[in-house]
Amino acid sequence: MSAPDRRAAVRMLRAHRISERRSCWLVPITRSSARYIPRPRAETKILCQLRAIAEQHPRFGYRRAHALLVRAGEVVNHKRIARLWRLTGLTLPRRRPRRRYKSEPAVAIGRATRPNQVWTYDFVHDWCANGQRLKMLTVVDEFTRESLAIETRTSIRSQAVVKVLACLASERGAPAYLRSDNGPEFVAERVRAWLAATQIETLYIEPGSPWQNAFGESFNGRLRDECLNVEWFRNPREAQIVVESWRRH
Repeated sequence: MSAPDRRAAVRMLRAHRISERRSCWLVPITRSSARYIPRPRAETKILCQLRAIAEQHPRFGYRRAHALLVRAGEVVNHKRIARLWRLTGLTLPRRRPRRRYKSEPAVAIGRATRPNQVWTYDFVHDWCANGQRLKMLTVVDEFTRESLAIETRTSIRSQAVVKVLACLASERGAPAYLRSDNGPEFVAERVRAWLAATQIETLYIEPGSPWQNAFGESFNGRLRDECLNVEWFRNPREAQIVVESWRRH
């Protein structure tokens, strides 16, 4: 029985002219708890903040909304945010699970056991409003799930791939492994030479097996769902700015 139910039981017993002391003994509940009058929480401010977050980031869930509030200096429990998120009807509709088919087991590929051990990189494609094609190189740390970089251009060749990786390696240190598919930019001689010189081992997934790069595919799906499908880019420069702003959130 919850505390509010116990207080209600005490009130019912008191209505039948049973003393407070005996009513609290029968329930049981302490007399101080029975006398407690709950104070309504001042939740208007938080509700307004949650609605503003949902309007600005329509594909965010309550966990990411809670992270933004904490980053803004609010001291609030994530369970309270989850309750208010449901109360205001901001919960995203659940996606229907895809039908799964049995297949031969994929080749076992090592999973990251510490930060900066395995990076995964891949490409995401989109278009500007003026018809220009966008190509984005995404780099993710598999252990921390952190987005390390998103390079957005109209074209990204092997030289640009090496430049992004070299910049990240100089800032964070080189990973032990780099996971990717067998795309031409990832198997190019320039990229392979740089990886060998930096002593980074490659983990190539099997052709037609994107599930072997689950973390990269999950991040790319979130990028498209929360940013690319919501924003409308006038040109590549604007796309780079908006995507980088999304990444830092």
